[in-house]
Amino acid sequence: MNGQSGLTLRGRNPDVLTCIANLSNDEVFTPPEFANRMLDTLAEAWSAGHGGANLWEDSSVRFLDPCTKSGIFLREIAARMTRGLADEIPNLEARVDHILTQQVFGVGITHLTSLLARRSLYCSKHANGEHSIASSFDSDNGNVWFQRMEHTWEGNHCKFCRAGKFVFERDEGLETHAYAFIHTDNIRTRINELFGDDMQFDVIIGNPPYQITGGGGGTNDSAIYHLFVRQAMELEPRFLSMVIPSRWMAGGRGLSEFRSEFLSDQRIRTLIDYENAKDVFPTVGIGGGACYFLWNRENPGLCECEYHRNDATIGPDPRVLDEFDVFVRDKRAVDILRKVVSAGEQPFEELVSGDTPFGLATNYSGYERDVEPKSGQVRLYANVGTKRVRGAMPRDKIRKNIHLIDVWKLFLPKTGSGRERERTGVDLVLGPSILGEPGSVCTQTYLVAGPFSSNAESKSVESYLRTRLARFLVSLRKPSQDVFRSMYRWVPLQKWDRAWNDADLYDKYGITKDEIAFIESMIRPMGGADD
Repeated sequence: MNGQSGLTLRGRNPDVLTCIANLSNDEVFTPPEFANRMLDTLAEAWSAGHGGANLWEDSSVRFLDPCTKSGIFLREIAARMTRGLADEIPNLEARVDHILTQQVFGVGITHLTSLLARRSLYCSKHANGEHSIASSFDSDNGNVWFQRMEHTWEGNHCKFCRAGKFVFERDEGLETHAYAFIHTDNIRTRINELFGDDMQFDVIIGNPPYQITGGGGGTNDSAIYHLFVRQAMELEPRFLSMVIPSRWMAGGRGLSEFRSEFLSDQRIRTLIDYENAKDVFPTVGIGGGACYFLWNRENPGLCECEYHRNDATIGPDPRVLDEFDVFVRDKRAVDILRKVVSAGEQPFEELVSGDTPFGLATNYSGYERDVEPKSGQVRLYANVGTKRVRGAMPRDKIRKNIHLIDVWKLFLPKTGSGRERERTGVDLVLGPSILGEPGSVCTQTYLVAGPFSSNAESKSVESYLRTRLARFLVSLRKPSQDVFRSMYRWVPLQKWDRAWNDADLYDKYGITKDEIAFIESMIRPMGGADD
């Protein structure tokens, strides 16, 4: 090695890991700068819990990245340890060899990424190759393990990750994405198999794959990052840190149980949240933002929460994570929410239907467009693309929520303004509702609010949902574009005897001038009917 470790030379030339292309939107490479941000947070917590000790000067600490892709976490840890252990192990070659063979470990998520991670860490895709800066490995893998694994099918889905069987049986030559770390009933046994008996890691850190194709049925994707978090917790490291999408905070398919577990775990001591995921991953769009957390096994307590929105940083603030059933990201919003919830009023959610209110799919075509209903027909409200249309269809085709056909109601768009807030800092949240007269139904494009006793009552409700406060309260439970029934839970019911406006609502709930300014900085006014 000519007296120099490849780990000490980084920085003289451009870092190739800053410009490497991502594999996909669910297997995202971590930018070096962000990986180091996470390592700084880890080091600060380590020092606070170990009497000011420097993590990077401890030759006994073991690190695991259970989902390594570019190898950035392992590489940066090794570089820090190389500097930190200079006094304890003065010989550079011996120091590097100790770090690479005894302290840093990884599990590749694919064959390609395992090669890339070894190249980043060992300066060679072969850990025991002639160009490797490690000198004591007997195998090509070194401490970065990868082996192709298969899914375990139960019916049409994998029992571990819910991958769709038909998706992954098409071509046996493709990657299976049966990630070793989560495809096991006993993660402790799996780790012992990979790295030796009684292997205990002090720190687990990484950026797991985010979703799996077919996990939601058909070709729909389903989240899997929470499975990596759970498995890592099962290994009981001293510290655990992962970067994951922020969708878990208020939604996400199959994440309700994980959200409850996570929010109630007092070992989550730091949560750094970015509303716009491009602040973390500049080249990748992740709806709902991204976050990273630090879990501290030996020091439970309040969680220091920091929220990044546009160019503002809110916090850190000590928070009880499970104050509500979903996590409200901005502490300023929590103060407003408490005022509204303390009134103890019934939730508007009680008036809102579930998905597909009349059993008609979004693409339902059994209607005549732009015609008035005749005898035996009802008016249908639907969408073609992004255009609202209406027509007539047979009444006897309706089998669901028949009691809502012949009453006054509102049709509530199920898709809101998804990423407007990420782009501009303000959000419409909900599209304008449609007044549903007696004898009308809608497709799955809408939810239904009702029944209401009259046209006037329906219009009162319509005015209420146009207020910034009502839409602000919906936004606190809305992690992405879609708006479901549960997202109206914090919107309180009112008396439907007037046209509602924000001034009346602000006065009713004691919203201060500063809080009003905050709400109106986030929620833009709703204009005309086609806004």
